[in-house]
Amino acid sequence: MAMEVTQVLLNAQSIDGNVRKHAEESLKQFQEQNLSSFLLSLSSELANDEKPIDSRKLGGLILKNALDAKEQHRKLELVQRWLSLDANVKSQIKACLLKTLSSPVADARSTSSQVIAKIAGIELPQKQWPELIGSLLSNIHQLPAHVKQATLETLGYLCEEVSPDVVDQDQVNKILTAVVQGMNASEGNSDVRLAATRALYNALGFAQANFTNDMERDYIMRVVCEATLCPELKIRQAAFECLVSISSTYYEKLAPYIQDIFSITAKAVREDEEPVALQAIEFWSSICDEEIDILEDYGGDFTGDSDIPCFYFIKQALPALVPMLLETLLKQEEDQDQDEGAWNIAMAGGTCLGLVARTVGDDIVPLVMPFIEENITKPDWRQREAATYAFGSILEGPSPDKLIPIVNVALNFMLSALTKDPNNHVKDTTAWTLGRIFEFLHGSTLDAPVITQANCQQIITVLLQSMKDAPNVAEKACGALYFLAQGYEEVGPSSPLTPYFQEIVQSLLTVTHREDAGESRLRTAAYETLNEVVRCSTDETAPMVLQLVPVIMMELHNTLEGQKLSSDEREKQNELQGLLCGCLQVIIQKLGSSEPTKYVFMQYADQIMGLFLRVFACRSATMHEEAMLAIGSLAYATGLDFAKYMPEFYKYLEMGLQNFEEYQVCAVTVGVVGDVCRALEDKILPYCDGIMTQLLKDLSSNQLHRSVKPPIFSCFGDIALAIGENFEKYLMYAMPMLQSAADLSAHTAGADDEMTEYANSLRNGILEAYSGILQGFKNSPKTQLLIPYAPHILQFLDSIYMEKDMDEVVMKTAIGVLGDLADTLGSNAGSLIQQSLSSKDFLNECLSSEDHMIKESAEWAKLAISRAISV
Repeated sequence: MAMEVTQVLLNAQSIDGNVRKHAEESLKQFQEQNLSSFLLSLSSELANDEKPIDSRKLGGLILKNALDAKEQHRKLELVQRWLSLDANVKSQIKACLLKTLSSPVADARSTSSQVIAKIAGIELPQKQWPELIGSLLSNIHQLPAHVKQATLETLGYLCEEVSPDVVDQDQVNKILTAVVQGMNASEGNSDVRLAATRALYNALGFAQANFTNDMERDYIMRVVCEATLCPELKIRQAAFECLVSISSTYYEKLAPYIQDIFSITAKAVREDEEPVALQAIEFWSSICDEEIDILEDYGGDFTGDSDIPCFYFIKQALPALVPMLLETLLKQEEDQDQDEGAWNIAMAGGTCLGLVARTVGDDIVPLVMPFIEENITKPDWRQREAATYAFGSILEGPSPDKLIPIVNVALNFMLSALTKDPNNHVKDTTAWTLGRIFEFLHGSTLDAPVITQANCQQIITVLLQSMKDAPNVAEKACGALYFLAQGYEEVGPSSPLTPYFQEIVQSLLTVTHREDAGESRLRTAAYETLNEVVRCSTDETAPMVLQLVPVIMMELHNTLEGQKLSSDEREKQNELQGLLCGCLQVIIQKLGSSEPTKYVFMQYADQIMGLFLRVFACRSATMHEEAMLAIGSLAYATGLDFAKYMPEFYKYLEMGLQNFEEYQVCAVTVGVVGDVCRALEDKILPYCDGIMTQLLKDLSSNQLHRSVKPPIFSCFGDIALAIGENFEKYLMYAMPMLQSAADLSAHTAGADDEMTEYANSLRNGILEAYSGILQGFKNSPKTQLLIPYAPHILQFLDSIYMEKDMDEVVMKTAIGVLGDLADTLGSNAGSLIQQSLSSKDFLNECLSSEDHMIKESAEWAKLAISRAISV
């Protein structure tokens, strides 16, 4: 087989489908029959300079895919599989890979670099392959430049794969020395310099200790700054990428360099090519992000709390930074709006200006206003568009007091520009800016409203007219209307939009039927806006919302009629079904929330449910998340009447719970089980065996995304609350699951933010399960079944209290569970609670909480505990 491997690898890339398929089968067979020799022959193929480059590249790629996968569970399998290979085989493969680094063929070297890094990612944490970094570093001094280039590339990938704590500081120092020397201007070969600069980008996370040493940090910063001036575009770009990364990783170390960095970035923004200029702007956006985070966390008060002080780099740079960013706004591209995801200097500059406004607040306004006033009426569209973009960019950050007087002057001008400006770009940006005005400066909390009785009609007329404009302008006009409606959400029984409600809804429906509604996300924007208009409407318009029900049902019905569609059309059809289900969900929530409208709405319930079931049927596996969510709202609105749909709906519920691949669908389905439990109460009982079996399977699967596990636990609580003591038969399965998850979530101290956040959502799910089970069994003769579990529940509460990293949500649920224990188990819990390590402290802490929800729960718990103790 080893003889033929070259030919098979070439056949696997053949244009002829049959040849290709046959080759892929052969490779798969070879891999299954003898993994060791399969991987060995791939590595020797990659290492052999006599072989064709195409077979070598594919051989290397298959080798890389044998070591790593996107899905976590598959990745773990591949890691175990590699670790259990014969040591002799592994060392032969590694020898082939290291040999390939000196191949004259660039593609082979690059592929080999990636595979070496994947193996390092598996072996270094296991304290295997300790000689790797040493042997790579000895390559650096070799003469052929291409060997040096490949080695630096490998070190870069290695730093990307391996976490900093598995490489000791001595080796880190040597890696950084090699990389920084490779970046130096004295390095004659630009491929080597580029590889070194890219490697530094990946190695920055390893340099914590080096950045605390002034001399080493100065040296690294000097080399990076010099590389931003290199004649090679790619090296300049990579050097600025390093600066961006340094700005977020080592913000607190930047003060001595910030002046020089400003000069370098300003020059790049004004004179360099776009890829470099974009990174130079990104540096300042990144500094804004850091300062916004620091200022938000510590509210400008640096007395005790903050680990990192704010250096106010942006505030100090303002007088020079703002003019530089305003210049970038004039570098628009002719067709930038038509291209989704376009990113250019003008957009990057506007985004950065918006971040600067959020960082410094009022201080930006006087620096930007002269630019706006000077350019807003100029004959050249670029100047008008830049002025409008500048205005829109600074609306979030400064105080309403500072902005509202300016907006009041500008509003008429904007409305007129939106209808009359001859240029599409200017109209697009004007509509976007109006949206920002309504988002940040309109709503019940503001003293001086921007929108008044006097101008409301004009605003609506202009927006509805603009919804007939080109798709990109119409989409932004929908967005502005969205925020306009949102600002009236809490106005009481009567809304200023009521007189226009019918006309607004009609215009939005018309937009969804435009021939070109597929462009610029226009159809999606129109439905999102329609949903918001309905969600924020008042009782006065309820009859008009009711009239919308048959209209949207008809639209959904039309998407279900079986015409033959191409896959592209099918894709669009599915998207439209999702939008319509989402729209019905909002309507159901709106009409279901008050008795009179709910009563009238019920006449449609059977038909709507029928439509949702057909949506499921036509997309077998990937059940529509939107349809699921809408059914959850329908269950909530119909209450006990929902029982009649269960026989038909149950199979789709089960399919959703089994959908590991699309875990969002699974998560949404778990949520809907909760909605159905609340609606049906004990009428859900006949379906509980199937549901609980599936939920327990989900929990024990290592294929299901971890984010679905917390909602599954709280779903246990929903089921127990609905069926009460009938939950008895699930206790022996559910309780051990809850206990092991509780132990897992209790030991996350010192983990990163993401892990702490996950631990908190897991704790909350577990606590909601305990709470539902305790409340479900209350006053039942079977409560004594729960007594054996009480010590563990208390121990769990103690442990999360001791860890000191729970958030408010967990705190409220936890103090509630303490109360539930006392309330349900009475004196059986009283003595345990008295012995518990921290219950008393925890209760007192919650009683004195600023959060009234926590305080309320704590007062109830205190009462329940004192009753349980006094018995």
